[in-house]
Amino acid sequence: MTTTTHRHDERRISPVFLAILAVMAVTGWAVWTDFAALPGLAIFLFVTSAWIVSLCLHEYAHARTALHGGDITVGARGYLTLNPLAYTHAVLSIVLPVLFVIMGGIGLPGGAVYIDRGLVRGRWKHSVISAAGPLANVLFAVACTAPFWLDALDGVPTGFQYALAFLAFLQVTAALLNLLPVPGLDGYGVVEPWLSYNVKRQIEPYAPYGFFVVIALLFIPAVNGAFFDAIDALMRALGVPELSRYCGSELFRFWQEQPEICKIG
Repeated sequence: MTTTTHRHDERRISPVFLAILAVMAVTGWAVWTDFAALPGLAIFLFVTSAWIVSLCLHEYAHARTALHGGDITVGARGYLTLNPLAYTHAVLSIVLPVLFVIMGGIGLPGGAVYIDRGLVRGRWKHSVISAAGPLANVLFAVACTAPFWLDALDGVPTGFQYALAFLAFLQVTAALLNLLPVPGLDGYGVVEPWLSYNVKRQIEPYAPYGFFVVIALLFIPAVNGAFFDAIDALMRALGVPELSRYCGSELFRFWQEQPEICKIG
């Protein structure tokens, strides 16, 4: 009885996550109904809270697949409660990605939860655990873009379309960045179990810097252009107009002067 109760507590959804979810729901309603006096502020709060929810789901996906893969310690660490404050790297997982969205409008991948890899047996299980986080972003992006590629936008307010387009853009960028086979990112975690011992030993000293190298490379115009060209191609494939994503990004920064083409309400 005690063990069962303890396991239930380890998997009970955190009030912190529920509060963030409530903010997303209320601000999403405000955007949909154009209830807010400042539409841009409502979009900012909706996209930010939804982005944090997606980050929590990203980390939860890692933890849940690790649990089924053999790491029974993830529950005791609080990873199954969706509480962002329980993450090993709360700053990398939540704070830094949110700041990058505010400053640069890019979906930055966060720091992963700690997985006891010694408890996981089998290379495929290790790969699936690493891939689960980006897959959560992919599914979130599919949900956000569904009204676009299903041609189901009739009755969807313009401001809400803009918000969904920008939120989808963040999910796509986060998924693509995270799937890069660079040490420190989930993409490397997918391929790492299949590398030889010697190769892994040679790469290991550089693993802590891979994340920062990727961010630095994005400041190189040629790399930045190629990356965002790929993002734009994916967004078009998902049926999202460039104008919707652009206006969502501009309205998100409600403290700036809004382009006339994007003004709503």
